[in-house]
Amino acid sequence: MSNRSDLPPNQLSAITDQIPVLWSVVIVLGALLMAAGAVIALLHPVMLVSPHDEINGAVRIYAGYFASRNAAFAIMLLALLVLRARVPLGNLMVLVALVQFIDAFIDCAEGRWTIVPGVLLLGVLFSIGAARLTAHPFWKREAWIPSDY
Repeated sequence: MSNRSDLPPNQLSAITDQIPVLWSVVIVLGALLMAAGAVIALLHPVMLVSPHDEINGAVRIYAGYFASRNAAFAIMLLALLVLRARVPLGNLMVLVALVQFIDAFIDCAEGRWTIVPGVLLLGVLFSIGAARLTAHPFWKREAWIPSDY
């Protein structure tokens, strides 16, 4: 099998213009989940905490930060998908996956076991998708440092 850099420019652009349907679906679903989290955080932050926890001004401030983070991820995921910008989309997917893994760690530390599998699944899917969308998987040096350096 040939390396992508060995392909003629017209074949290379055909590869870079197409994002597989599976990964498009994963990206759209991930973006929708993030957007839903943003809306919930803004409109009904009590859904983000345990029933016995108090919602005060500090909680609302942090819910706003959570909402802006998730909204930004959702908007950028969809925008890069529409633009078919594979490399930036792959890089953003790595960041989203990292956030999911850190969220899962925090969920474990705080005993929110019911949501850990879903958060981990999203992180794993975004990690695999990021590796599949770019010429080099994110764990290889070539993904971050151009070969001409």
